[in-house]
Amino acid sequence: MGVVAVFFYLFASITVASAFMVIASRNPVHSVLFLILAFFNAAGLFMLTGAEFLALILIVVYVGAVAVLFLFVVMMLDVDFAELRQGFLQYLPIGGIIGLVLLIELVLVLGGLSISPEAASTAVQPIPDLAETSNIKAIGDLLYTRYIFFFQLAGLVLLVAMIGAIVLTLSHRPNVRRQDISVQVARDPKEAVVMHNVKPGEGI
Repeated sequence: MGVVAVFFYLFASITVASAFMVIASRNPVHSVLFLILAFFNAAGLFMLTGAEFLALILIVVYVGAVAVLFLFVVMMLDVDFAELRQGFLQYLPIGGIIGLVLLIELVLVLGGLSISPEAASTAVQPIPDLAETSNIKAIGDLLYTRYIFFFQLAGLVLLVAMIGAIVLTLSHRPNVRRQDISVQVARDPKEAVVMHNVKPGEGI
């Protein structure tokens, strides 16, 4: 067994164990920490396969932003997850149906790969030779040439979602002083500035 195989089984076992602890932990903070551990080990698996771009995305985006955001939200909001779990059984049939559909889709996908392994060679966009270029450059070439429209459209959708979330959560509380640019620009300097002739040794 080579060194690569040893690291593969190490990362894979820790990923599976931490993923199980994400759903098994009673403390939501512990669940988020196990999720971060699962992301780190999944990034190690991607590095072993030569997909360093996906490994960096997992660490920078998911661990550095998404998982940390989950952690802060859970710690600051102090959500009562015991109350949220009430009524969980009434959604069990719908969840079971969705899980069964996903299982059938996975079986069909894996069965198709095993039946016709040459399906990958029929892709519209040929896979570049990674010996000549890195996969980060290859992904960048595809994103900013062939799929530039979809890439920009995805960014626009995220921007609209971010603006919508800000608008929905923005609340104007009374008795809070706010800045009014038009009033500030229209002010008369004679009314805004009051000159006082202060004598030496005396206050205003």
